[in-house]
Amino acid sequence: MSQAKDLRPDPAGFHDANPATQPQQDHAAGPRRPSRFLLRFFDLYLSLYVPFHFGALRMAAPERFPLTARPLIVCINHPSWWDPLTSILLSRFLLRTADHYAPIDDRSLTRYGILGGLGLFPVEQGTARGAVQFLRAARRILSDPNSLLWLTPQGGFTDVRSRPLVFKPGLASLIKRLDQVTVVPLAYEYTYWDRRLPEILTLCGQPVTFTRGQLDGGSLSGESGITAALTGALAATQDELAVLAASRNPAHFHTVLGGQPEGSGLAGAWRNLAGALRAGAGPPSTIATGTVSGASLTHGPATREASPSPAPGARRTAP
Repeated sequence: MSQAKDLRPDPAGFHDANPATQPQQDHAAGPRRPSRFLLRFFDLYLSLYVPFHFGALRMAAPERFPLTARPLIVCINHPSWWDPLTSILLSRFLLRTADHYAPIDDRSLTRYGILGGLGLFPVEQGTARGAVQFLRAARRILSDPNSLLWLTPQGGFTDVRSRPLVFKPGLASLIKRLDQVTVVPLAYEYTYWDRRLPEILTLCGQPVTFTRGQLDGGSLSGESGITAALTGALAATQDELAVLAASRNPAHFHTVLGGQPEGSGLAGAWRNLAGALRAGAGPPSTIATGTVSGASLTHGPATREASPSPAPGARRTAP
């Protein structure tokens, strides 16, 4: 995916957009369907790339994920650059046969067109036109019983400890326009346990269902009520994950990827090879001269340290 991009669910001012009065968007054909071939290739790539940087990807309570509920929106927190890659891996783990979609800044998709084949669809950021693009694309996606929509309603990177959660208005505005929808909160956390590499820890929260913009079994309605219900659900999921993360017990999780002892597997073999190549290059003093000052290193031709003169009468040996 080159560099993973921010999955931003709605531009500013989404709640003010009226699809009936806004100009026609450029992407009338709707989001591009994810390519099965490209996803299989990306599966292979991520199976090597992610274990190179993390000890494991683990998920707690995957049984809570509503496999048959439709329409279905996956609502995740956004703590890290790694979130899009984590989401792709989890989407393949949870419901491999479905089509999974997420919005992305249209400028990023123009630059990295391959991302469209992974289910990312363009939204013009910060404009009413982009708000309409998102709304139309999202409703078209959710009308397909084999499609799911993934959103990061916080709209930007947010520390897992930040409270209260603050959502952009786009998700609530979308839910208000749907007859019925289920939203499942998904919490992510990246933390170190007892190994050199960090862990990707995730937790599936309790699904929340809305009918005509009103929370099932509750009195919350309207955009403010929808937002209150969803921020509460995601915060509770993050708090539950924080407790499991602090336990440092992998038995609380299902291992989605990795989890082998360090040095095993293809990623471990690659790390071992890279380490051996670095070791074979010798210490830095044999390949560069100069001093490190701040962040600069002045390179020069390879030099050999001067050997001390032998003691008088000592036999000289070949260097």
